[in-house]
Amino acid sequence: MRPYLSLAIVLLIALLYVAGCSTPRDVVEVTERPVPPPSTEETTPQAEETPAPEPMPDAMVQPGRFDKGKMWTFDNPPLDYFQEVYGFRPDSTWFEHARLGALRFSTYCSASFVSQTGLVMTNHHCGRESITEVTASGEDLLQNGFYAQALTEERKVEDLYVDQLLSISDVTRQIVRAGQAVRGDDETTQVQSEKAESIEQQMTAKAKGRDSTLYVEVVELYNGGQFSAYTFKRYDDVRLVMAPEQQLGYYGGDDDNFTYPRYALDMTFFRVYGKDGSPVNAEHFFKWSTTGASAGDPVFVVGNPGSTSRLSTVSQLEFERDYSLTQQLDALQARADLMDAYLEAKGDEAEDEVENTYFSITNSIKSTTGELGGLRDESLIAQRAASENQLQAAIMDADSLRAEYGDVLESIAELQLSKASVAPKLEAFMLFGTQLGSRLMTRALYGYYYDTLKRRGLPADRLEEIKEEALELDDWPRAVEQGFIAQRLREVQAALGANDPTTRRVLNGQSPDSVAAHLIENSALVDSARYAKMFETSYLNSGDPSVEIIEALAPLYFQVAGQMQSFQNREDLLNAQLARARFGLYGYSTPPDASFSLRIADGVVKGYEYNGTKAPPYTTFYGLYNDYYSYKGKEPWELPERWLHPPATFDLSTPFNIVSTADITGGNSGSPLLNQNLEIVGLVFDGNIESLPNTYLYRDTAARTISVDARGILEALDDIYDADRIVLELTKGQMANTEAEADAAMGSR
Repeated sequence: MRPYLSLAIVLLIALLYVAGCSTPRDVVEVTERPVPPPSTEETTPQAEETPAPEPMPDAMVQPGRFDKGKMWTFDNPPLDYFQEVYGFRPDSTWFEHARLGALRFSTYCSASFVSQTGLVMTNHHCGRESITEVTASGEDLLQNGFYAQALTEERKVEDLYVDQLLSISDVTRQIVRAGQAVRGDDETTQVQSEKAESIEQQMTAKAKGRDSTLYVEVVELYNGGQFSAYTFKRYDDVRLVMAPEQQLGYYGGDDDNFTYPRYALDMTFFRVYGKDGSPVNAEHFFKWSTTGASAGDPVFVVGNPGSTSRLSTVSQLEFERDYSLTQQLDALQARADLMDAYLEAKGDEAEDEVENTYFSITNSIKSTTGELGGLRDESLIAQRAASENQLQAAIMDADSLRAEYGDVLESIAELQLSKASVAPKLEAFMLFGTQLGSRLMTRALYGYYYDTLKRRGLPADRLEEIKEEALELDDWPRAVEQGFIAQRLREVQAALGANDPTTRRVLNGQSPDSVAAHLIENSALVDSARYAKMFETSYLNSGDPSVEIIEALAPLYFQVAGQMQSFQNREDLLNAQLARARFGLYGYSTPPDASFSLRIADGVVKGYEYNGTKAPPYTTFYGLYNDYYSYKGKEPWELPERWLHPPATFDLSTPFNIVSTADITGGNSGSPLLNQNLEIVGLVFDGNIESLPNTYLYRDTAARTISVDARGILEALDDIYDADRIVLELTKGQMANTEAEADAAMGSR
């Protein structure tokens, strides 16, 4: 790593151990290289895997062919497998179209081009912040929805961008060789990171010579076993076209989140514009299927799954189970309780940003709870252990691998004990300095970091980067801020002990609530404008009451984070060694863990057994109204007025949400669900509760990907929202400047 990092990166150090592996940098180009034959680590093909109802001895557990999942990379497409299972062998043109039609939506979601004139589709929950940003005074677009009746009414979202992956090249050899020139874990990871950054800069400069919108990222795959340089085209003029009411986009709220059957219209449409101010000409886009998909049909998801841990070792998973996830869940739940009380008290007057953050937290709680449940499932751990035992035996049987990699698994297990010695102290800093923490405390940490590095002579350009990051934070409502500060201080007290010197210095004999109240009343850091002025002089010399608190906390935080970073560096190198051992035995027959890099996942439309009955492959609008009346229209199952009185033409039997066995995880939100012809048959927005343990082991007995059905999207656009301009563009490929032009083209109602 660089000698001095931006604080945004440093803050992640303390959270790295939550993932159990190195933080992905990002990856990919289409080739037609055949996938190596299945290895001994994988069993014969099977349509479904049925986990044992009772824990079994390791000797009775057999690894499954797809334990590592089906998130295939575009540089190693599974051509033989597609031929075997679906009876077709897509060519390079097919994969190229799939890659170029897909988009990365900012840094957190996926999307796709769905018309030649730059129309982009993603989820409503991916567009929530953007909807809020373009809301004018006196409007409530989150609650009431938005539809641009004319091209000129489409609203630009500042700082929103989408990225399109143009090409991929392998740079593994350059990065690994750079690390081999030095000794020591920290030195090796630093040199490798610097080499990756150098490659990015050189390739970006060359790409920008051709097109100023291009840039390059070096993406890490297989836990450091492979590095690829991805060349992206960035579109930074993105405008909101249509969004349904939040009540439809998030129908059923947290109660229905990660469940199925489901009735959510989780969609939003944007449009990409070029430098000339006109909609771009998207040569590669996904056409719309008006007939949709039926049970048993093959489907494909092209998107950017965020993170999985299917290549982690059992000892790494046990550390995640015993420390990382448990601590993270406790911290999230405490903040959710505080925000829930605030939102309940404020009612309709609550700020959109607070509601959006609360949504993110509750979503994380439910997903983390499901993942933790998976790691507490003995059958899951047993199946992972069986696979690991096979891997270790294969390494020891190969003379060329035994000497170099024979003790890697043991070394990784020993490292978890070292991490465990630091983890209890790190519990004091869960979510510290992040968007989900106190804004005042985060600003204080930035101020401390900035002034300290300034005294040490950090170059001016690096200082400016830190300053820009520090000033990006918006203000919290003071009631929320005070609750978050008090909670942080309670966590410090609980993790370190009441008699710890840091605890005594921070609280100074007072309660966490008293200290928090004092800070809210007297600190300039509650206000972004006053904080910005303070940054121009010196925060640490400002006399602000927060200075004394952060001068007590920050040194311990950076000490603990530094220890974790040292362990992480060692773990990164061991993970890479294990990846090379796998390559030597099995080649690229299994996909790497998700890393928010573009993947293509396959599956079939299929219901499943649950709760003593069967979940159908798709729901209809009848179910939406059944829920509304069953819950007597109470939140979160209420419906907007226009949905309570639909036109006679509205077909309630239209498929609304659809499930498939496609392999996804967080980050896939907004991905297109495609048929074999690469036509839109759905819009991915969630997984069911049974899919959450798939972070660690892919199973498709009951785990499902949930999408908004393409037929349901069209029915809602046409009959509920009268959005003929979008319907015309999706179904006939014609862009209308106004709704009147669209009516004429569609045939006036």
